[in-house]
Amino acid sequence: MDDMLKEFVVEALDLATNVEEHLLSLERNPGDMNTLNAVFRSFHTIKGGAGFMNLSAMVSACHLTENLFDALRTGQVPVTPEAIEAALEASGFVADQLTALNNGTEPDKLSTMPKSLEKMLTDAIEMKGVSKKPAAAKARPADTPKPVEKAAPPAAKKENDGELDWEAYFRAVTPPGTLPEAESEAAEEEEVHAAAPTQREETEAVKSSLSGAEIKQNAPAKEESIRIDAVKLNVLLEVAGESVQAANQAAVLLEKLSQFKFDGQAAPLMSALTETLTRASRYSTELQRATLATRMQPVGRLFQKFPRLIRELARDLGKEVDLNIAGAETEVDRVVVDSLYDPLVHMLRNALDHGIETAEERINANKAPRATISLKAWQEASSVMIEVTDDGKGMDAQRLRDKAISKGLINAHDARTDDEAFQLVFLPGFSTKEVASSVSGRGVGMDVVKTAVERHRGAIRIASQLGTGTTFLIRLPIELSIVPTMLVRTDGASLALPMATVQRVVELPETFESVGGQPVLRDLGRPLPVKSLGKILGYTPASERVGIVIAAPSPYILSVDAVDGTADLVIKPLTCISTPGITGTARSAEGELVLVISLSFLIDGCKTRERITA
Repeated sequence: MDDMLKEFVVEALDLATNVEEHLLSLERNPGDMNTLNAVFRSFHTIKGGAGFMNLSAMVSACHLTENLFDALRTGQVPVTPEAIEAALEASGFVADQLTALNNGTEPDKLSTMPKSLEKMLTDAIEMKGVSKKPAAAKARPADTPKPVEKAAPPAAKKENDGELDWEAYFRAVTPPGTLPEAESEAAEEEEVHAAAPTQREETEAVKSSLSGAEIKQNAPAKEESIRIDAVKLNVLLEVAGESVQAANQAAVLLEKLSQFKFDGQAAPLMSALTETLTRASRYSTELQRATLATRMQPVGRLFQKFPRLIRELARDLGKEVDLNIAGAETEVDRVVVDSLYDPLVHMLRNALDHGIETAEERINANKAPRATISLKAWQEASSVMIEVTDDGKGMDAQRLRDKAISKGLINAHDARTDDEAFQLVFLPGFSTKEVASSVSGRGVGMDVVKTAVERHRGAIRIASQLGTGTTFLIRLPIELSIVPTMLVRTDGASLALPMATVQRVVELPETFESVGGQPVLRDLGRPLPVKSLGKILGYTPASERVGIVIAAPSPYILSVDAVDGTADLVIKPLTCISTPGITGTARSAEGELVLVISLSFLIDGCKTRERITA
């Protein structure tokens, strides 16, 4: 793909995504002229670029949709569900074409516009009779000016005398808002003959303005951003991380060196070296943070893809559902944003298919016939929390246990608590549906969700109340490369625990109380089980007299030999091997190799039991 086509595809994909959001908003507020005009401009912009790239099928779809929205915004055609559906189909077709181009398909290999789409758009445009009255347009204030189509310069329309439409050309190259809008269509119809001389005069004035110095004040605004290849950005982040590590190691060496006494000319040199290394360390840290900031993106970029998915799936399942989105401005690493789409799709589809009842079932349960699914994001310390909540029928913990046992996924002594029973839905091959459908029931979706979350050092938990609803809570690190950790030691090995799970450090006694054969220590009045980190990971514990209280749904104490302090570590993921409980490696300031413990492993209680699969 050449650079010009690549640039067009990237920008057009953003526009296509925004179009879907605007269309769903328009479905709820048919009289919103700002949204009507925004959709019209988006299709017009995509059409102009597609025409320049000779993408005929995309041009045809955008042109028909543009005609439809021209009729909608002028009140010739009302905003109906059929018109919205036709526009959504057109938007989907355009997005599919752009995605195919982005995936390497040659422009001449793209599919043509389906006849069914052409018919949908044409039928929506050619509505006749009473339905053609501008019902939605009545909501528009009488003094609202009618936005005019800004023609692209290469496709400037021609007037009756064969000359270019200089006014359209001028408006196309002028930043929005710097010129008064054209008169409304009604006024144009009433004054078309009387205005002809005025139009000629205006055309001459526009020609003169285009050739004069006045155009300088309307020059395009200075670019505030540039596009950078993700690979180049990752390389920059890698270099920035290594520079921080090198600066930290140099600081440790300098500290050891300062223990010696330097006389004469060596003393000022040591002082200057200390100052220089301090400055270099500060700048390398700032460089790393600035580089990380360039990878941060709002989750709204991901969330805006889901309203249409919910709308169409709810229609297919015959259910009435609203999707509420909050916290779309919360920022997270772009790698997380890109990889969370499939997991969230599985969660939303499961909520619709398993959790949400039909309107009749909800009425019988004294609920509102229209259900609600909430998708929310917020920042908590160094983590991003993403929550998916529905007000459906909730989960039956006992039914989940019985189903898992019948499928041979667990034995009768596992998943004793409700929280453990809810986690069974993440087992491969687990499903409560007797017959698989096109939506769910094959027992793979939720396993994909947990795998994707844990791949990015995250954790997922479930809370549910039978008859009330279910909540899925995902915790992810804001930054994938740098993790605030507590450094601990067991059997001589250096390990790092994510600070997101560490509550406090306590001193352990030589003997413990025992409950069911499990050592227990009272912390702040509550009995907590004590687990040996060295024993869990296969080390030989020596004298574990330090305990770390772990914040988990079922809190516990992790015993270690010693705590070496805290550090922000640059994590390198394990790619060639998979070790239970270990998510990656890092280098300490002293240059020592550190194994980083998985966040989900700690939250799950450091369980290493292998899952039984069907």
